[in-house]
Amino acid sequence: MSRLLYEKSVSYKGYLIIPFVFGKANKYEIYSYKLLSELGYKSQFHKAENPARIYGNSISNILEIAKEHIDKNAEFVNQGDNFKSRYVFRNNLIIVFQEGGKYFYDHYPPELLNNIAAPKLFKSEYECLNWIKQGLDGRYVRTLGR
Repeated sequence: MSRLLYEKSVSYKGYLIIPFVFGKANKYEIYSYKLLSELGYKSQFHKAENPARIYGNSISNILEIAKEHIDKNAEFVNQGDNFKSRYVFRNNLIIVFQEGGKYFYDHYPPELLNNIAAPKLFKSEYECLNWIKQGLDGRYVRTLGR
């Protein structure tokens, strides 16, 4: 599997659809997708890989396949867009959330849906994003003693 194409991800009815190149056949790319659910692990589709079991020949095609699967199999009725504040930085997916006046984030590396965010709260979305950017730029890298 190649890296997840976070920059092409689409938020749809409480899910984040994340396409990726599954493989190649005769120089043509075959696309698949993974899902994140706003319900997290309460959803059978959270971090699921291609639950529709259908592959696409383009990013737009695989996004439509995923949407159709969600329309037919959704476990809940979405009330908003929990994925609206998402950013891609150095191929990493950052999703910022706000609750009770505090901000926190999820951080997914380029190749897998494994949240590696630090358990930290922030006063603003800007403060949160700035802290993450500094970390990815290497400003918070710990050096081991000699």
